[in-house]
Amino acid sequence: MTSAVEIENIAYAYGRRPVLESLTFSIPEGDFFIIIGPNGSGKTTLMKIVAGIQKPIHGAIRILGRDIHRYTRKELARKIAYVPQRMPVDFPFSVMEIVLMGRAPYQGMLGFENDKDLEKARQAVRFTGIEHLAERRLNQLSGGECQRVFIARAICQEPYVMLLDEPTASLDLSHQVRIMDLMEQLKAEKQITVVMVSHDVNLAAMYGNRLLLLDKGHIAKIGPPENVMTYQTLERSYGCPLLVDESPLGGFPRVTPVPGKFINK
Repeated sequence: MTSAVEIENIAYAYGRRPVLESLTFSIPEGDFFIIIGPNGSGKTTLMKIVAGIQKPIHGAIRILGRDIHRYTRKELARKIAYVPQRMPVDFPFSVMEIVLMGRAPYQGMLGFENDKDLEKARQAVRFTGIEHLAERRLNQLSGGECQRVFIARAICQEPYVMLLDEPTASLDLSHQVRIMDLMEQLKAEKQITVVMVSHDVNLAAMYGNRLLLLDKGHIAKIGPPENVMTYQTLERSYGCPLLVDESPLGGFPRVTPVPGKFINK
């Protein structure tokens, strides 16, 4: 199976503090790949390295079989779209104008959009279900609506790989499920490889084909949810008692934190 992303022996540090150490793994094309792990484990840093925003101390990153440093910025933006954890929402632009920014990698020096750009933006808006918001300003939207706008902008790039850093953080349950369903639809209908950071292990188990559990900058476990999400593995990484059983929906694990008041019962 062809790899969308290959990571080979990468390391990163902030000053003298190591954040990632000797990571090696690959993500097949068409995967829904979710990175989990406790706070400070290096998830966001890893995502920025894959996106080409930060450069590792050593190691190699290949996107669709080609070293990431051999791409120009515009070429890379045609392969990868990145939705960071936090985006400013005070842009003086409409939703449609923001979505159209995703066409920048395909435009000339003057940056004028053509009919194809406009049609791709309309398709992205329809796909994410935000047609009714097209003329609204970003600061007039809810958190879940803003998230769909930035995902629509990323879709408008026509990427092969979509990178998302905690896209469901701070959203209510209905918006969390909408975003995750949208990512699954993106993978199924547009054959885009989805790579996501998530702090919600249950959403990760429910949607991910494969999970990567990071712990203190190291790979604690990688594989399908049922292999990664055992109570022994998760307790070592998260440092708290956990109950892991099968979800009543079937076919994937469910994780329940065990409060102290229940431990000795």
